[in-house]
Amino acid sequence: MAEYLVELYLPRADEATAQRREEQARLAAQQVTSEGTLVRYLQSIFVPEEETCFYLYEAASPDAVREAARRAQLPCDRVTEAISRPKGETPY
Repeated sequence: MAEYLVELYLPRADEATAQRREEQARLAAQQVTSEGTLVRYLQSIFVPEEETCFYLYEAASPDAVREAARRAQLPCDRVTEAISRPKGETPY
């Protein structure tokens, strides 16, 4: 399983909007997983000044992540393989 970063433009969004989108992303990942394709929603980062939100998923393929984003009605601009590390770990 790899990690994938979804980049989403959220024009004029506030924190409440970003939180609603996060919940949609989480529920859609659970739905895709319940149908047999593992997609785990991991976390999001909202950057209000840039009107951008990043969602981190773990999945077997970028297509699985795109399907979860589609179901969450997230108009994702990009899906890119990513490498993250838990807080407190030493750098790469």
